[in-house]
Amino acid sequence: RENFIHLCNPHLEKMKEDILYHFALGTGTHDFPTLFGDVKFVCVGGSPSRMKAFIAYMAEELGLGSPGCDYPNICAGTDRYAMYKVGPVLSVSHGMGIPSISIMLHELIKLLYHAKCSDITIIRIGTSGGIGLEPGSVVITRQSVDATFKPQLEQVVLGKTVIRSTNLDEQLAKELMQCSKEIGQFNTVIGNTMCTLDFYEGQGRLDGAICLYDEEEKLRYLKSAYDSGVRNIEMESSVFAAMCNLSGVKAAVVCVTLLNRLEGDQISSPHDILVEYQQRPQKLVGYFIKKTLGKV
Repeated sequence: RENFIHLCNPHLEKMKEDILYHFALGTGTHDFPTLFGDVKFVCVGGSPSRMKAFIAYMAEELGLGSPGCDYPNICAGTDRYAMYKVGPVLSVSHGMGIPSISIMLHELIKLLYHAKCSDITIIRIGTSGGIGLEPGSVVITRQSVDATFKPQLEQVVLGKTVIRSTNLDEQLAKELMQCSKEIGQFNTVIGNTMCTLDFYEGQGRLDGAICLYDEEEKLRYLKSAYDSGVRNIEMESSVFAAMCNLSGVKAAVVCVTLLNRLEGDQISSPHDILVEYQQRPQKLVGYFIKKTLGKV
């Protein structure tokens, strides 16, 4: 039985038209089933340029594009997000932080629902700070945890605090791990990912404009995170996991680590090394998609 998107919002059925404002798309102006009905894999990441590079990479891997082919931005009517498509793969940027990815996911989930998509897999690919890992290691998230290491997202709705689960699909994580073993090009682990509200104080950095703690306190905190199972830190995974859970979508988070936070706060690797690191989640997820489609 096909698994369709589940919308936790009865009010949408009463709307004559649904305008996805931040995508510059709408059910009254676009034929969603025709445009997106064949989508099976959705990959999301912070940077528009990275997501455009990913769709070009997938087109080449799946044999669906020609060298130098340009892929138009489906959301060209807005500068909030960028969206690209090739075959069954949709690639969408989400910006930085929980608020930005949350807005994008609300509209993305509705888009997939209106397009009558089924059996969807959504994967966030991105960068992160590692804890106790060599730079360039890839982390497949088991659970997204908050800054107190709890696997939950706290959100205030109508003035009340709502707590939502941030578990991710265990079987999907195992499949991605197996794909990394088959590729055999970089270190990959399954571990918890800490999702914070801030890049500096929220992640225990000493190099922000404001810092009212010392290095000893910082290291004690990061080592506690490591002992609890955290292997990397970023700023989107909790709401990503929570919203995919509520929508009945199989989801994973795959992030490369750009540094080991136990050894420093600033990203100092040369640009070409960082570019290669950022391609690792793309390679892993690209291989997974090819394998799932029987093209490996």
